[in-house]
Amino acid sequence: MKFTWLKWSALPAAVLLAGSVAMAQDQTSSQSQSGSSAPAAAPAATPAPAAKPTVAQRKENQQDRIAQGVKSGQLTAGETSKLETKEAAINGETKADRAANGGKLTSAEKTQINGQQNQLSKQIYADKHNANTANPGNSKVGQRQENQQDRIAQGIKSGQLTAGETAKLENQQKGINQQVKADRAANGGKLTSVEKQQVNKEQNAASKNIYNKKHNAKTQPQAKPKQ
Repeated sequence: MKFTWLKWSALPAAVLLAGSVAMAQDQTSSQSQSGSSAPAAAPAATPAPAAKPTVAQRKENQQDRIAQGVKSGQLTAGETSKLETKEAAINGETKADRAANGGKLTSAEKTQINGQQNQLSKQIYADKHNANTANPGNSKVGQRQENQQDRIAQGIKSGQLTAGETAKLENQQKGINQQVKADRAANGGKLTSVEKQQVNKEQNAASKNIYNKKHNAKTQPQAKPKQ
């Protein structure tokens, strides 16, 4: 009789213990399935596609690349003049299109200009990576030439020089450079005192021309960041 009572009195305690173990197992199983008791992190948002550059931003980018090429010597005066002549033509076409459409460009005109800028972009790359480089040397004549190119490059970068103005300045430098090259070839690689004086006089005139064009009313409009 005493044994029977002990058996039945122990049963509730065993049931209670079994229930506690089962509850603990359920909690452990639930946590392992979720990976952690902390709430799951929200999925990362997909970044929005980058906005296409505007016509003005594309033009400014081309000018920056040309300015860098002039500064580094990757572009000769002749190459720069041709590139700037093409850029000036695109700018002139853009200006005419805007004037004909109340200051705006149609979708077709934007597509046309973008295609032209694509071609110019390829030309800039090709000219900057060909065998032709501006190598003025360490002579006074060479240092003067490099200084003029640095001033032109700064004017392009800052927007003080338009594409048309730059083309004219580079044509002037091209003429001086060709003259120096011809004089050197005729004198065993050197310049006579008279030739040096002549080149210096021409660079003085070019220097004044650079200054005047950088400080006149004409400027290259800088593109505004797209909001």
